[in-house]
Amino acid sequence: MSGQAQIGVTGLAVMGRNLARNLARNGFVVAVHNRSPERTRRLVAEHGEEGRFVPTESLADLVAALERPRAVITMVKAGAPTDAVIDELVPLLDAGDIIVDCGNAHFADTRRREEALRKQGLHFVGTGVSGGEEGALWGPSIMPGGSAESYQKLGPLFEQIAAQVDGEPCCRHIGPDGAGHFVKMVHNGIEYADMQLIAEAYDLLRTGLDATPAELAEIFREWNSGELESYLIEITAEVLGHTDASTGRAFVDIVLDQAEQKGTGRWTVQNALDLGIPITGIAEATFARSLSGHAAQRAAIRHAFAGAEPTWRVEKRGAFVEDVRRALLASKIIAYAQGFDHIRAGSQEYDWDIDLGGTATIWRGGCIIRAHFLDRIRQAYDEQPDLPTLLVAPWFADTVRAGLSGWRRVVAEAARAGVPTPAFASSLSYFDALRANRLPAALIQGLRDNFGAHTYRRVDRGGSFHTLWAGDRSEVEA
Repeated sequence: MSGQAQIGVTGLAVMGRNLARNLARNGFVVAVHNRSPERTRRLVAEHGEEGRFVPTESLADLVAALERPRAVITMVKAGAPTDAVIDELVPLLDAGDIIVDCGNAHFADTRRREEALRKQGLHFVGTGVSGGEEGALWGPSIMPGGSAESYQKLGPLFEQIAAQVDGEPCCRHIGPDGAGHFVKMVHNGIEYADMQLIAEAYDLLRTGLDATPAELAEIFREWNSGELESYLIEITAEVLGHTDASTGRAFVDIVLDQAEQKGTGRWTVQNALDLGIPITGIAEATFARSLSGHAAQRAAIRHAFAGAEPTWRVEKRGAFVEDVRRALLASKIIAYAQGFDHIRAGSQEYDWDIDLGGTATIWRGGCIIRAHFLDRIRQAYDEQPDLPTLLVAPWFADTVRAGLSGWRRVVAEAARAGVPTPAFASSLSYFDALRANRLPAALIQGLRDNFGAHTYRRVDRGGSFHTLWAGDRSEVEA
């Protein structure tokens, strides 16, 4: 089989294993390798009937099994392990060959690796893959970066194994060097916000209605048949309706309330700060996960403020459920609007020319944040590529406008009842700040000029100015 495999995969943990199976099932000859040969042998023994695998026991054997130009997918842990595999692969490859990193790498690392390998005549393709274990096996959303030339080789393979929606593959070339991993990073940031908003909606409904998780599962199932239809709403109903076998209690009640994270949400927020993009809902969702893990602080506060909790019961249950639904939809729109603002800013900063409508297209299936209204996002950017914010596109503006009063009621009631809603509240504040005729930033600039001579601009004429606060308080041009 030497030189006959169309693609190679090294790193056969669950994601790599499933991606290799997906490729083989779709008719591609796949050379497979793992540092532990037993994992390679097990894959072929258990799933060899799904397609054509070429098992190899070394990276040299893996490379030798590939047709030219060779393409090797690495599915190993991000950071130093990825660099180690690249360092081992490079001497085995020739000019024009391709290394594809399908892990959750930081886009800055991808840019560094792409530049270094380009100088050696190799293509490095950072590729975001979303959909988890099942997506990798049955059709993920795939976000490849790298050179257009490398996509000529990879595109037919990736488009074939990706999720398909309305006859379109959930895969397209995102842009040069780190563009693919950047878009995947922002995807994960939106995912953080989406999950936090769903969790806040659950908390509000459970507290306000004194409802059981099973009752709330029915509400989420109903929501999933309308504008909120999405994968995350679907599995929320599934999780809330699940009963723990060992205790007979609702599953959600036996799970420790400390959310974990792998870092992509944090990377999103850090980069948004660097670019000056206010992704406030995504940031609050990331911080909410961090706060949940501070168990000692939480226990100390509960002890210090015991008895301070107000009682709360909703009287008009149906109206409250509808208010929460509208607040969730409006806040979700904010999360996506902020995410697409972030992608556009990154595209401009790094000269990637990312197609925002195209990005929405490949998120419609396979990925974790797939949702009914991604078609509307694609339409909005297709109709107006320079859209200043998704919030002014007609459907989104109408939806936010229709839900605004309920959104305000939910946030106000939550504050009065002591139910934390950081993502709901910050999303509403973000919207109000954008729509305000005048912001208190004027006072901030005045204060900055007072203590640090940082200057300010005026509303009535051009230029920058400074007031001599320690002197006669006259104004001078800066």
